[in-house]
Amino acid sequence: MLDWLRTPAAIVFVFGVVIFVHELGHFIAAKLMGVYAPRFSIGFGPALWSRKWGETEYIIAAFPLGGYVRMASREDEAMAFLEGGNETPVPEAGGNGAPAIAPEAKRPRYYDPQGLAPFGPRPVPEHRWFESKSLPARLFIMLAGVTMNFLLGFFILAGLIVSTGNVVLTSREIGSILAVPGADSTLRGLAAGDTVVSVDGQPVSTWNDVQLRIASDTGATLRIQTNRGVATIATLDTGLLSRPGIANVVLFPYLPPVVDQVTPGHPAAAAGMLTGDSITAVNGEPVRTWSGLVAHIEASPGKLLTLTVQRGTTSREFRVTPESTTALSPITQRDTVVGKIGASRKIVEKRSPVSTGVAMRDAWVGSWQSAALIVHTLRELMVGRQSIKGLTGPVGLAVQSGEAAKQGWTSLLSLLSLLSINLAVVNLLPIPILDGGQIVINIAETIKGRALDIRTREWFFRVGLAAILLIFSIVMFNDVTALARRVFHL
Repeated sequence: MLDWLRTPAAIVFVFGVVIFVHELGHFIAAKLMGVYAPRFSIGFGPALWSRKWGETEYIIAAFPLGGYVRMASREDEAMAFLEGGNETPVPEAGGNGAPAIAPEAKRPRYYDPQGLAPFGPRPVPEHRWFESKSLPARLFIMLAGVTMNFLLGFFILAGLIVSTGNVVLTSREIGSILAVPGADSTLRGLAAGDTVVSVDGQPVSTWNDVQLRIASDTGATLRIQTNRGVATIATLDTGLLSRPGIANVVLFPYLPPVVDQVTPGHPAAAAGMLTGDSITAVNGEPVRTWSGLVAHIEASPGKLLTLTVQRGTTSREFRVTPESTTALSPITQRDTVVGKIGASRKIVEKRSPVSTGVAMRDAWVGSWQSAALIVHTLRELMVGRQSIKGLTGPVGLAVQSGEAAKQGWTSLLSLLSLLSINLAVVNLLPIPILDGGQIVINIAETIKGRALDIRTREWFFRVGLAAILLIFSIVMFNDVTALARRVFHL
């Protein structure tokens, strides 16, 4: 594929798949519950392709960054608006409110003489309205979209684990430690250079075991035993499942500061560094891990550094000035200016085959941990412990999609998995325009014993739309700002 097509193709692929799977969940659930669904659309705007099978018209529209499933409702016109459709009902005639067959000149764009109202002359039977179904059936339909998104993320992750194999690090030595913002960062009894012996009393033999034990933890605390003693680490209450916890620290394994690849045209290559060079010090300060080396370089954009390098039996010094670039922090999830010299670490891990059962287990744990971290982030945003500047919107996701596409299918599918799980969680927010808001409305109607009138529904919709527009404005500002920094190195 041509380079200039890679980014837009990646954007369409990632957003298209996530939206398609979400709407497919709603559609399948509606069909199973007997709800009349005359339209299934991916995208919005003019239809590029349409085909009618049975009672449903399937559409691919010009702009594949949205979609909707049209369901029969007692307020068809209002629901068409709420669902994002642009259909026009057939003009009504007298007598039981049944629509009349409109003259050719007045027929709406999607008029079907053999179809059901509002797309044809026959009214939709009441038992096929969305509102006619029981509350469990309606909840099933509304939850089907987020369920499909979560399952998509889970199965992609499981497939990646099976296809790429398990990266095994036999070393259990801690290379570096990072604390999660907003959490208790007290790390008594835990330090770089420690060797992990067990996690919550379960022995570990590889770094993979360490990661799995930490990810599987569901308690209020996490006990990590090292060669020096026992460290008790608090976990974050995310409120998912049986209170799964996320450790408030991120542990990185020991990796030696040995260069594997040097990128031409960047500071490391310009200084004369080669594959196999072992970096022992930065400005005279010893470094023993790759993460420690990276910390020095990233903290020094545009600053002259002296790197002490061991090449075979000879020690020499190289003077390099790290380039300034913008990167997303894995901890703060914010774009920050960091230094880069164009050198990658030597690969020391080995890959071993993974059975389907193990891959499913690891993917299940990883998927729920991703969802839990999103919930925690949202909670921190709401209480003001995390800045809204870290939020990423469509532009930021588009940039990430393009970067992932450059790295290959593995990176692109990993992003797709994470985005799908992210969408599942965000869609459950109690905002009227989202699935979570519709769930709240339907539960409220059931408790009241009667449906909300159309004016109240419209008011809820306007509030939800205002909230979405506010969030969209914030993330677009963040995206544009981050993009400007990335392009102009601000």
